[in-house]
Amino acid sequence: MSRPAIPEAWIRIPTQEEYLAKRPPGAKGVYEFGSIPAMGRLIAAHASIGQAFGNLFMQIMFAPGHLSRAEREMVAGVAAAAQDCHY
Repeated sequence: MSRPAIPEAWIRIPTQEEYLAKRPPGAKGVYEFGSIPAMGRLIAAHASIGQAFGNLFMQIMFAPGHLSRAEREMVAGVAAAAQDCHY
């Protein structure tokens, strides 16, 4: 007996222009190197959870801890790849 396919979830990600229009002037994210990353725009699409997720992310990636910044980035990259994450 086969299982029914699980539908993928899709959400409209704000364009860079829409994202920048809602952000305070001069503000810049830690991963902006000439363009706005899709992950930041995805988080902005979820007003109710975006700030909480952002705070959690900042704690995990930048708070004092046993792992170096490079090690934390490596763990994040491997976890994203294992989940077939496009961001």
